[in-house]
Amino acid sequence: MHKPDFKEAKTTDKRPYETKKFSLEDAYKNYFSGKTYFLKTYGCQMNEHDSEVIEALLEEMGFQKEEDYEKADLIVLNTCSIRENAHNKAFGMLGRCKHLKEKRPDLMLGLCGCMSQEEVVVEEVCKHYPFLNFVVGTHNFYQIPELLVKSLQEGLQVEVFSREKDLIEDLPTERKTSYKAYVNIIYGCDKFCTYCIVPYTRGRQRSRTKDAILEEVKQLLEDGYQEVTLLGQNVNAYGKDLYQDYSFGELLEDVAALGVPRIRFVTSHPWDFTDHMIDLLAKYPNIMPSIHLPVQSGSNRILKLMGRRYTKEMYLELVQKLKAKIPNLALSTDVIVGFPGESEEDFEETLALVDICQFDNAFTFMYSKRVGTPAEKLPQQIEESVKEERLQRLNERVNHFFLENNKKLVGTTQKVLVEGASLKQKDAYFGYTETNKLVNFSGKDLAIGQIVPVIIEDAKTWSLDGRAN
Repeated sequence: MHKPDFKEAKTTDKRPYETKKFSLEDAYKNYFSGKTYFLKTYGCQMNEHDSEVIEALLEEMGFQKEEDYEKADLIVLNTCSIRENAHNKAFGMLGRCKHLKEKRPDLMLGLCGCMSQEEVVVEEVCKHYPFLNFVVGTHNFYQIPELLVKSLQEGLQVEVFSREKDLIEDLPTERKTSYKAYVNIIYGCDKFCTYCIVPYTRGRQRSRTKDAILEEVKQLLEDGYQEVTLLGQNVNAYGKDLYQDYSFGELLEDVAALGVPRIRFVTSHPWDFTDHMIDLLAKYPNIMPSIHLPVQSGSNRILKLMGRRYTKEMYLELVQKLKAKIPNLALSTDVIVGFPGESEEDFEETLALVDICQFDNAFTFMYSKRVGTPAEKLPQQIEESVKEERLQRLNERVNHFFLENNKKLVGTTQKVLVEGASLKQKDAYFGYTETNKLVNFSGKDLAIGQIVPVIIEDAKTWSLDGRAN
């Protein structure tokens, strides 16, 4: 299986891939009318959005959704490779499916997503789970209808592109809600951080055309969506592979000018975060003041081993600029503890950086060895007990700031997008502020999907309590 080299994409006169439009062949429509499917998703927002596409493809074929996997006619697992735990969960589910298949020979099964892009995983799946109908990678979800039909005559179908293929537009999407939507703007990543499997499972970065993105956002706006999240593994590197003078900042401004009430974007790499982007956040009130900016470590030595391309000082300077221009900014991050060679002094530097940045939220992880990444072969791998102890100390530190930042909002009025009603309590709802903080609040006859003012009355570590104003 092809593994990209560790070099920047070189500018050429020709775009390395084409954009094609998708249309489900008539031969596959209603092929499975009356059959049911169960889809299990592991991983990040990108995987969640991929699952929206998979669901729509299956429903166009005639499948109906089933919430209980044991009752479904087709089970599809959309997998993640970022952490070993995600691997284990997916294989555990495959084991349960194997037992179910023994009882129900007609059960159809499919594996797709990031795990399918790992050669060792595909070899194991083909050896131990040959009863699967299909294994599909991250670049060719659109082939699921064809492969599923073909598998019924020929058995297991494995279609995993080792290299990035053309971008396919106009894929159907089964949105999870009618008020919030993900919009992919870029696929893959060119950064090749030494711990990360994404460039091998998602491929090199490939940007959609601005016309396709803006057209999708316009349609969402016409359909009444209140919030759009621009999505990518490294969203602010958008356009660098298009070889044209159009950056993420320009795309962000064009999207903001359309008038979408709320715009978010994830995930940003500090290396690609420009002053122009900061100015846009300050200029447009509909670009939400909530930034996810992974730091991973507070030690320059570890950052260099990780291949992160910035120093602690550069990161802190960027944070200072953001907070100076956007006073109500909510900053979240990712942190990895126990990276190979991380000393106690390196970890203390990470804690010190947390004290300076005072993050509003953080996703904290113990380093997980991923096969095929450079970090897998680094010396001085850290013992699990040390990683666990450091993670606990880190969580205690970040949780302190989560609570302190939330307390500052008590007594203020926040604009909250209503996302659901309580199943246990009458006239109770939940939703998120512009700074992406969860609020549980009381209110009368509120519509899901509307934005309402909420007075914050109490603060917890991970949520706020209030009442609709």
